[in-house]
Amino acid sequence: MFVVTGVTGHTGSVAAEALLAAKQAVRVVVRDAAKGAQWKERGAEVAIATIEDTASMTRALEGATGAYVLLPPPAWGEPNVAANRTALTANLLTALRAAAPKHTVFLSSVGAQHADKTGPIKWLNPIERALRESGLRSTFVRAAFFMENWGGSLGGALASGSLYYGLAADKKFSQVATKDIGRTVANALLEPHASGARVIELAGPEELSLDDTAAVMSAVSGKSVKAVTVPVEAMVASLEGMGASKDVASGYGELVQGINANHVAWEGGAAQFVRGATTLETVLRAMLAKG
Repeated sequence: MFVVTGVTGHTGSVAAEALLAAKQAVRVVVRDAAKGAQWKERGAEVAIATIEDTASMTRALEGATGAYVLLPPPAWGEPNVAANRTALTANLLTALRAAAPKHTVFLSSVGAQHADKTGPIKWLNPIERALRESGLRSTFVRAAFFMENWGGSLGGALASGSLYYGLAADKKFSQVATKDIGRTVANALLEPHASGARVIELAGPEELSLDDTAAVMSAVSGKSVKAVTVPVEAMVASLEGMGASKDVASGYGELVQGINANHVAWEGGAAQFVRGATTLETVLRAMLAKG
C-alpha cells in the first residue's frame, strides 16, 4: 500500500495517478471525504487526516510500503511563519516515527542542505536531518523552482509587457514542472533504495534565466515581455502589498537573494541528479489555455 498526501495539489495528484496506473494499491490522504470521492471512484482507499492532527496522520500512514509526504506552505498572510513551521514539522515527524512506513519520500527543495539563508526552504532542512537520524528509509526529492510559480506573475507581465522579479535578469537557475515532480515521486516509491537516506536533485530540461522566462512568455502569448530586475526590498514590499505577511514576503526575498548568490543551489556529491521532460513553454501554454 502506497500512501500519498497532497493529492489535492499538483505533485500529489500526479504521483497518485501514476501509482494507480501502475496497478498499485494506493491510499490518498485528504482533509474531508468530498475531496477523496474522485479517488475512491478510481479504486484508491481514502484516509481523512490533517498534518495539524497527529493522530489522524499517524493512522493514515500506518502499514505503508511507501509514503509521499510534504510540508504544506504557510498561509499567504501567516504572521508567525517560524512558529507555524515548527509546529507542523513536529506533527509530521511524530506521525512518521509512530507509523514507520517502510519508505518515506519527502518533497524537499534545491538548497535544503543548508540550515539558513534560503528563505522558506530552510524549514525543510530540519525534516531531512530528523529523517536521517531516525534511521527510517527516506528519499528527499529536492525539486528546483516550480515553473507553476510564474502563474502569479503571468497576467501582470502580459498586461504590462514587463516581468518584474528580484532575480538578476541573466542569472540561470533550474526550474521544474510539478508534473515531473509527481512522476519522480512515483518512480522513487516504486524503486526504493536499500536503506538510509537518498537524495534526488530534480531539475527541468534546461536552466533558464529571468530573461529566458520572459522570452518564453513572449513566445507563447504573442506579446512582448521584458525581464526587469527590481531590488529585493521592492519585491518584498510588493508582495506585502498583495496581502503577504511580513514573514512570508521577507522569506521570498531571502530566497531570491540565495539564488542570486548561488547559495540556493544543488549539493551534488552523492545525490542523484534527474531532469524532468516538461518545458516551461508547455507549462505556460497550459496556464494561458485555462485563462
